[in-house]
Amino acid sequence: MGSTFHIRPATPEDVEVILQLIIDLATYEKEPDSVKATPDLLRKNLFETPYAHTLLAFSGTADAPGEAVGLALYFFNYSTWTGKPGLYLEDLYVKPENRRLGVGKAFFGELGKIAQEKGCARLDWSVLKWNQPSIDFYEKRLGANAMTEWMSMRLTEFDTLKQFLPN
Repeated sequence: MGSTFHIRPATPEDVEVILQLIIDLATYEKEPDSVKATPDLLRKNLFETPYAHTLLAFSGTADAPGEAVGLALYFFNYSTWTGKPGLYLEDLYVKPENRRLGVGKAFFGELGKIAQEKGCARLDWSVLKWNQPSIDFYEKRLGANAMTEWMSMRLTEFDTLKQFLPN
């Protein structure tokens, strides 16, 4: 492929490509069976009621695109302390054979542009602790800071929360 690639916002016609890249990412992260996304869910949640947004990287040019080589899926959150929105990068994935070509940096460039246009105070994301190549990229190339004072928390079942509702 060389170093020719381009990045563009995803469209509803890209749903199958997005799903395949999500599966590729899950496989890279050693969790291929964890993918529950379907084309219908992606279509609904990315395009009909856009809870999140996706950028796609393709080999080639915008006029002569090749295969999809990566994705960046993000959404907006809100910071009470800054009083401004934030951009949360849920997933960034570049196919292994297309790494070190500047695709990841270009994704961050696009995300930074979007964050500035939307008046975001910050850009946040998570990285697996074992993924040292990505951690090195984020810290050394981007100048990102690890949030060592914060610990991620997650709930996947919400029925237990019903006990806290007022009667």
